[in-house]
Amino acid sequence: MSCVNDENFLAVALVINRSRDGPAFVFHYPSHVPALTNGHEKSDVIDVEDILFEQIAPPSGAENGPEPAEDGGVRDDHYTTEAGVQVVPWEHVAGFPARDLAYILTPARPYHKKIFQLSLDPLLCISYPIHVPENGKWKKTKKANKEVDDNIAPDEPNPPPTSKTDSNPEKTKDGKRDESDEDKRSSMTMFNLVFFLDPKRHEAKELVDSLFSNIVKKVNKAYQYSQQHSEFVWKESKRILAAKEKAREDKKKMSALWKELIQNSSLAASMCEVYNAISQNRIATLHLDTVDGILTPSVQIPVPFFVADLPAEDDERHRGLWLTTSNAFLSQDALEEPGFLDRNFALLLMDDEKKIIAELQNDRDPTTLSMIEFVRLAKPTVSFYQVGQSNILTLDQVRKYAQHFIFWRRAIAIPPLHPRDVYIVSPNCDLERLPQDAQDWQRAFPLAPPLSTFLAELSVLPRPYKHISPSKAHRPLYLRMLAWLMRGGWVTQLCTFAYVVVWPEILYEVDYEMEAEELGIATSSVDGGDATSIHTTQENADAQSTHSSLASPTQPQHPPQPPHQQQQQQQQQQTPPDAHALSQSPSSHGPKPSTTTTLSAAEHSAEMARLERIAIKAHREAADKATAHARKTSPVPTPNPSLNDAPHLAGLTPHIILDPKKAAGKESRYLAAIARRFRDDKLRSGWQLLCKYFDGRCALERIALQEDMKRKEAWALLTGMREYLLLTRHW
Repeated sequence: MSCVNDENFLAVALVINRSRDGPAFVFHYPSHVPALTNGHEKSDVIDVEDILFEQIAPPSGAENGPEPAEDGGVRDDHYTTEAGVQVVPWEHVAGFPARDLAYILTPARPYHKKIFQLSLDPLLCISYPIHVPENGKWKKTKKANKEVDDNIAPDEPNPPPTSKTDSNPEKTKDGKRDESDEDKRSSMTMFNLVFFLDPKRHEAKELVDSLFSNIVKKVNKAYQYSQQHSEFVWKESKRILAAKEKAREDKKKMSALWKELIQNSSLAASMCEVYNAISQNRIATLHLDTVDGILTPSVQIPVPFFVADLPAEDDERHRGLWLTTSNAFLSQDALEEPGFLDRNFALLLMDDEKKIIAELQNDRDPTTLSMIEFVRLAKPTVSFYQVGQSNILTLDQVRKYAQHFIFWRRAIAIPPLHPRDVYIVSPNCDLERLPQDAQDWQRAFPLAPPLSTFLAELSVLPRPYKHISPSKAHRPLYLRMLAWLMRGGWVTQLCTFAYVVVWPEILYEVDYEMEAEELGIATSSVDGGDATSIHTTQENADAQSTHSSLASPTQPQHPPQPPHQQQQQQQQQQTPPDAHALSQSPSSHGPKPSTTTTLSAAEHSAEMARLERIAIKAHREAADKATAHARKTSPVPTPNPSLNDAPHLAGLTPHIILDPKKAAGKESRYLAAIARRFRDDKLRSGWQLLCKYFDGRCALERIALQEDMKRKEAWALLTGMREYLLLTRHW
């Protein structure tokens, strides 16, 4: 995922459109957005349709860009040009007139709730425009017995008059200006929170996708909710625009005005929070002060907490992260399988448990007590499913709270830690952190060996973690030490993965059976390793072969006949109906030899001869195949097919089945042939159950969790199947 920072994320701005006054550039943050030069790399995006540029208001000839400050930024104060025109610093953003930006950043209704992407080379703007509903009302009105004008939402663009006397929208009955009516006429019809980016060419698409899905879309939706329930965006926008207009008249410095706006407007403050938090890779928590109360939505770009492969040497961002394929190898089928994640993952808190509980106890939220229980129960050695089996929390609560802590970056999901699993020093550990982490380790575990010594012990020889512990009584402490190491990315689990390997003995057996079936030879395979018995006669093979070459797929099968009978029968079947009738019925005009009839008969005779030659050839080939098959060595199962080097297996190489779940044709027969080799019924049924995990992606250590089996039982089955498994180990 591309990293968002203050170099590629330049600013955030709010643009609105009003029914009477048109687009307005409400607010942007940070206050000073410098103009980009063409020296920047051009973003690899498509410019928006030309029709949008036609909406740009003609620039005023007297309006020029703000004069740069001495430090390279934009001037903070107002100044007057030689022509006597006042230049206001906030009326230019990124080198463009704010008024013009307002027009081109006001997309038409077809862009409602869709990604809007605009390239102003090298500036890139992305947003998620929100338009007023088709009825012109943001807020739904409540049904009540009131006057017509009372039922009109205050932001309706063109409210209809209720009578002839009040048809003038500027005046009421007593001749005074109707402020609410004026408010309706100049109400907001669209708002658009726009993100200004300056991405490098290679990161443009990834940066846009990441920002849009995680931030742009969600913040605009939060604003939409606030607008629909309390007209929050419209009311705050009016306040900001009025403050800017007054500051323009007073020639107030931009820094002073922006400070006041952020302090007095929760809308401006929320935009400030979005920019500061997201550009610094933090969680942005908005505080929208609406008439219905304070709303506090939170958004973030999820930070990676693991890597599936070693990052590049210059990739500082991913160094020190947990190294594992347990998340990268999750298939869509696994994710959609009920209970898969619950059984395969546990919660690892990224802070001290006591510290998190103390923070929760200061929160008065009604769910605090159950969340505290979740923190106490959700150990890194216990799966979510096991936590949900308690009488204290339901599985739904466990999922909800786990998602909460993971979202707030207070925890990560890991496979449950177990003393029988193997853990090694992570190749991705950050050795630069060793001095500081060694001190933290010593404070956390005063009686433990030094961190460097403990890591060296893990590196000696990969073995179950329980062998590191001095005794069984020390295991709880050593598991806490292991959790600490996992939290810091110092260790990772060494897992075992498997593929099904089909040895030549099995390949030969399946090919032999398929060839026998093709020849129509009766075969029978006896379970438990008995040799395959074959009962056949040469006549049966010949008959089957001859019939296969002559019989039509739509005709009933009959025993083969001598060649002369076949020719006579086929001649009767294939003689054209009109020719047959002609040869059988007398002619009233006497016999008149016909050239056409004579040629047809000759052609028919030639065709019959050709078919007879084909039948004889097929007969001979079938006989040869049957003879060759009879001379082959009958397949004989051995206890260890991997060691079978019999001469008849020469030239055959083992076959690897990459995914048993997708096995078809020969591969499905290979799996069935292997199943027949197991004498033990438990192994035979276990093979059918566990075969789906032998795809090189599912760690064998997780099988017991997923199938709700005892670890000893699972490993006993796997040990009995090892002859037909190709094993590999990695993180």
